[in-house]
Amino acid sequence: METKTTLVGFSDASRRSFLKRSMLGAAGVIAFPQLLLPRSAFGADSSPNRRVQVAQIGIGRMGTGDMGGILKHPQARVVAVCDLDSKRLGIAKELVEKFYKKAGEAAVDVKTYHDYHEVLARPDIDAVVVSVPDHWHALVALEAVLAGKDVYCQKPLTYSILEAQLLRAAVLAKDRILQVGSQQRSGASFRSATELVRDGHIGKIKTVQIGLGADKPSGKKPAPQEVPANLDYERWLGPAPQQPYMEGRVHPQNSTGARPGWITTEDFGLGMITNWGAHHIDIAQWGIGMELSGPHTIAAQAEFMHDDLWTVHTTYHVELDYAGGIKVILDNKNEVGIKFEGENGWIYCTRGPEKVTASDPNLPTKGKAQKPALRASDPKILQAKLSAQAKTWQASTNHYFNWVDSVLAHKQPIAPVAEGARSLSTCALSWIGMKLNRKLTWDPVKETFLGDEEANALRFRKPRSAEFDITAIAKKAGLC
Repeated sequence: METKTTLVGFSDASRRSFLKRSMLGAAGVIAFPQLLLPRSAFGADSSPNRRVQVAQIGIGRMGTGDMGGILKHPQARVVAVCDLDSKRLGIAKELVEKFYKKAGEAAVDVKTYHDYHEVLARPDIDAVVVSVPDHWHALVALEAVLAGKDVYCQKPLTYSILEAQLLRAAVLAKDRILQVGSQQRSGASFRSATELVRDGHIGKIKTVQIGLGADKPSGKKPAPQEVPANLDYERWLGPAPQQPYMEGRVHPQNSTGARPGWITTEDFGLGMITNWGAHHIDIAQWGIGMELSGPHTIAAQAEFMHDDLWTVHTTYHVELDYAGGIKVILDNKNEVGIKFEGENGWIYCTRGPEKVTASDPNLPTKGKAQKPALRASDPKILQAKLSAQAKTWQASTNHYFNWVDSVLAHKQPIAPVAEGARSLSTCALSWIGMKLNRKLTWDPVKETFLGDEEANALRFRKPRSAEFDITAIAKKAGLC
């Protein structure tokens, strides 16, 4: 990735205009060419007879899982699937049709699409699940919102900070429901930990220690390959820089469940800092009450892969300073999870022992004693009752169901766009600190670096062609 990135078509003046507009709420809808009244104008419909018509955009490791989660909701109906790989598209169609036939339906016809714009043009589709690679998240989700669709978007919300701001503004202006795929917000250990921390059960928070695990080099040098006939690779690149095809930097051709190479290729994803960072930083900011803010200083360093198939960071150390004297520390040597350290003890939370892939971090498995996913310096802390004034979260044990239910009721989900944008922002700030290897000062209100043009330029990446210019799309829609 080029480090001399510029904010294409987005001057400081237009940025201020965008921020002003994004604070105006649904009134911003009047700037759109067509007036699309939000469903809330007619009243939410959560009756048992209503169905949310859903399209799955992106079929891979996460897309297959996301689609499976949505299929299980009794009031959701997957009616279309979309992907740039025809092989994966066929697999998805078969999975959905098989699911409904197994439920007793005689004839099922799930439509397939190569171009997501055709999906968005269907008026009978209410919502879309966006499970494409990270560098495509913003474009697909923003255009879906502008088309009047509700959205479930895989984490991280977007690839860059400016993309997250634009998507946030679109969701607000169009009055849509967007759930970020930060499913840890629906996990018991994370919910309990953050509620106890915010209720003061370990006293004033001093530090938060985060472990994400670390990516390792593949040990292979980059070698261009012939593009498979079933993959539209030029379209797959989208806004990313032009480059030769390598299966190891895209996704495996013989599996939809294996870890894709784009997740460790910096042109398409920023590595562990956004991969697992989007989960754990999200929970950390939730716990310290900064889910709508961010750090004011960033000090980061990292090692990056060189002369390898992959390009992201390996080892890393990041220190983030927040208001109130709270320091958040990310280090690849930390135990994977989030440890809140207060004046009167600590609380640690993580996932269970399951692994998504062999390369993903998790708790020890075979042959090692399992530690609880939720633990504290004193077990009594975890048994404490929350005060009457405690900040508690809405009920959610199934992240997909929470989204569908939120769409039906037209209410905010457990992981809304405004908070997902801030989680992505902090991940990206850490990555920018890694790239520049020096201390940075950030204004979390204005969402800009102070007196640092080089750092500010990294808030966004110039797309390789006008076709993928998200700022132009946002301007045309009246968002900035």
